[in-house]
Amino acid sequence: MQTTLTSLNANAAKFIATPRKMLINGQWVEAASGKRIETKNPATGEVITTVPEGGVEDINRAVAAARKAFEEGPWPKMKPNERGNLLLKFADLLEANAEEFSHLETLDNGAPLSITESFVSLSVDNLRYFAGWTTKITGETIPVSVPGNIFNYTRREPIGVIGGITPWNGPLYMAILKLSAPLATGNTVVLNPASLTPLTVLRLGELVQEAGFPDGVVNIVPGSGSIAGAALTEHPNVDKISFTGSTEVGKQIIRSSADNVKKVSLELGGKSAHIIFADADYETALQNAANAVFFNSGQACIAGSRLFVENKIYDKFMSDLAEYTKNFKLGNGFDQSTILGPLISEKQKNSVLGYVDIGLQEGAELLVGGNPTEAELANGYYVKPTVLANVSNDMTIAREEIFGPVVTGMPFNDIDKVIRLANQTEYGLGGGVCTTDIRKAHKVANAMRTGNVWINTYNLLDPASPYGGYKQSGLGRENGSAAIDMFTETKSIWVNLD
Repeated sequence: MQTTLTSLNANAAKFIATPRKMLINGQWVEAASGKRIETKNPATGEVITTVPEGGVEDINRAVAAARKAFEEGPWPKMKPNERGNLLLKFADLLEANAEEFSHLETLDNGAPLSITESFVSLSVDNLRYFAGWTTKITGETIPVSVPGNIFNYTRREPIGVIGGITPWNGPLYMAILKLSAPLATGNTVVLNPASLTPLTVLRLGELVQEAGFPDGVVNIVPGSGSIAGAALTEHPNVDKISFTGSTEVGKQIIRSSADNVKKVSLELGGKSAHIIFADADYETALQNAANAVFFNSGQACIAGSRLFVENKIYDKFMSDLAEYTKNFKLGNGFDQSTILGPLISEKQKNSVLGYVDIGLQEGAELLVGGNPTEAELANGYYVKPTVLANVSNDMTIAREEIFGPVVTGMPFNDIDKVIRLANQTEYGLGGGVCTTDIRKAHKVANAMRTGNVWINTYNLLDPASPYGGYKQSGLGRENGSAAIDMFTETKSIWVNLD
């Protein structure tokens, strides 16, 4: 069947036609150094546009603006419902420009429109959810037992200046997570978007201004993590860092935060176990197994990349999974028939293919996938959905995060043993179980040492449900009431009524 490419949204085309600037204190400015960086279309390798390359001086200016906006001007004087109304206006503007944002994201990140459209929708929902929280952040009256007529109560107060550092695999939604709860609770924000995918985040800055947020409340400084990100992490006037990215960088942030005991919340890597029992609904399990790891071309920290399948159905299931993935069309995200878009860069593509080679050297069997031929896809950073069988839990490909469309299949016989295998990882972000036995499902879900578990489904997210990881998958939670805790301080106040 012949497919056609969707034409680029007119506003998106207009946005990339002009080299972009960074947002500091309500002004769109160049980097102090005058340097710029290219952002490329991963489907073709072509340069889309350029953005300023933020450095230490730019971070200093942005933090100073955020600090001033937090302590002075209209923002700290705003009533909770006024902050909520700004967030609602922000959400309305994002929804009204949904097509532009999904097109910019697909252009810059490579994900198919079906994925970027869902991320825009989820971002709108997230803003509206936290807009509702602004009038519901309360303290407590505490019946203390000290002598005298003493009244004790608590207040929930904003932390201050939040440094938000976002990844390239879901740039829009991740930026919204760094804005919605922090702004709802009265903080100010300096965003450092990933240098590979800055476009939708910079466009968000225009909506922030259009919605009416005071100058300096939101500042956006693109630039490398090693320079701009590090400067933000180490800055003494940043009160908290909210970071999504690799575990390696997360550890560096923890070390940097020690100098001034800066608060951090980290959503890091994962190596999630997905357990398929023989009594599962077969077709549902097959679809879940594929979608759990191939969503967003495997560039998801919650990817169910360690697939444990009960021995009774292992051979058939792995064979059927390989056949199932052959129907996943690779291609440009603007092609409506595309299921898997490109990886973000040539470096990432080579890294993923390198892991596949390591797996084969260690004894894994390649059922399907790998590098597309020149005839299949001449341009772009593509890797076919890859299924590896006969893997053991101690292999490199079963221990290290690949961050690409690669699943490793391992058989099991015993429920207690598979739980132990699932937990034998330094990560703990996601996990999945497929079974029609609800008792078995709850036993496994309760035993998995991970922050998120899906039963007979996968990849579901909602603004009301907390999201985060155990072990080296991170610290703290995003979404839900947990996010309110992450971005507020609790103050205890004592009053002598005698």
